[in-house]
Amino acid sequence: MLEISNVSVKFGGVVALDDVSANFDKPVSGIIGPNGAGKTTLMNVISGFVRPISGSVTRDGQDLLRLSPHHRAHWGLRRSFQTEEIADDLTVFENVLVQIDHSQTAARAKWDEVEKMLDLVGMAARADKIGAELTGFERRLTDVAKCLVGKPRVVMFDEPAGGMSTEESRLLGALIRRINGITSAQVLIIDHDVELIREVCIETLVLDFGRRIAFGPTADVLEDPKVKAAYIGTEEI
Repeated sequence: MLEISNVSVKFGGVVALDDVSANFDKPVSGIIGPNGAGKTTLMNVISGFVRPISGSVTRDGQDLLRLSPHHRAHWGLRRSFQTEEIADDLTVFENVLVQIDHSQTAARAKWDEVEKMLDLVGMAARADKIGAELTGFERRLTDVAKCLVGKPRVVMFDEPAGGMSTEESRLLGALIRRINGITSAQVLIIDHDVELIREVCIETLVLDFGRRIAFGPTADVLEDPKVKAAYIGTEEI
């Protein structure tokens, strides 16, 4: 279980997160809210890029806030960003392999793991293609594979479906649903695509102006009048 307890963040006089708590215990969970709600800030706290003024983030007894971003990665925290971090001059295989280059695992085992994850995301046949030649969807799939090597414990995706077609979003959703069963990693997703969140996430946290306004089963959360008012844009009842 990923436990977020009473997390608060301020940027100068702006309260970005205000005493946010949520215990994520499902294989795939979502974080949604309007622009500026604090979603990416919360992900940055978990990643170690933003230090909160109060609160804690723990997983299976490990206090993640005590670890540097580098040590969180070694522990098993993975994250993708809104823009894929793909080296244009490396092949797909090399882009993924570099993520576990530091590992003490034998070279053959590293290669086998990369091949397994490229097969999982559907990029095995394009393993020798260089980053500069990839489509936007292929870059995203490669980015997902990068998050899955090295025995991840928590994988976080920040707007993974941004700019995708409906079919690409559907395929990505089907892939994300398979991650926990194959790697045992817990997945957190931020996305504005409500249908992706509805189809993929078992539970969802909703933020607005840095505050938690709803948390629970995704279907129930998306029907909450407060959520519709803040995020979907309907009037609150």
